[in-house]
Amino acid sequence: MPMSEQNRGPAWLVLPTYNEADNIEPFVAAARSNLPADARILIVDDGSPDGTGERADRLAERHANVSVLHRREKEGLGPAYVAGFRRALASGAGLILEMDADFSHDPAYLPRLIEASRRADLVIGSRYVEGGGVSDWGPLRRLISRGGSTYSRFVLGIGVQDLTGGFKCFRREVLEAIDLDAIELRGYAFQIEMTYRAIQLGFSVVEVPIVFRDRRAGQSKMDSSIVAEAIFAVPRLRFGSHQVERAERPREEPTVEKA
Repeated sequence: MPMSEQNRGPAWLVLPTYNEADNIEPFVAAARSNLPADARILIVDDGSPDGTGERADRLAERHANVSVLHRREKEGLGPAYVAGFRRALASGAGLILEMDADFSHDPAYLPRLIEASRRADLVIGSRYVEGGGVSDWGPLRRLISRGGSTYSRFVLGIGVQDLTGGFKCFRREVLEAIDLDAIELRGYAFQIEMTYRAIQLGFSVVEVPIVFRDRRAGQSKMDSSIVAEAIFAVPRLRFGSHQVERAERPREEPTVEKA
């Protein structure tokens, strides 16, 4: 069962950034206004050449609940998140949230994910359940995103509708149980792997509806190599030699909460 409110540590929001100078300051302001008073925000910057790291440092100077983890170079979404997860766990986080720092994930949904974490180990902000959706995208990008989730769900044999989504809330026990050293995927397929690992370990998953919007400023990081990684890596998760050792708990089907 989820931890009691009395025993749970504070929520940490991990924000990987690369060239998000135009977004980071207004985004952190919006996130702070939607998080509990004791929550912390950790910006993980992969050596952005546009000054994102410097702006993040100024935010940390102004706000006691904001900190920055500087990484030397861009290594991919997965390694950035893993580094942030480790810092949050070491600092006593009870909940660890992740989301994009470009306003494609609306910070107004943060309370919804935190509330749902009382009833599930992993909460996913889902575009593809009733009440969720996508706006500002063309037909091709919609097809790639929806097709990626459908393909991954079929290959992995699990019921999560939005496997490629990156708006999540983990209870710390989930990240402690997952072998973060063994995480293989670096691009957006990292999101698929993390959810799959959690389900294989028997943790409960709930999807809550969100509407995903195109980024407010800057350029998308999506490219053909990221799509290729997902196509070829997902079968390895299911059939490869590196298999998750299941915990002694019943495996639960993901559930959906309506808006």
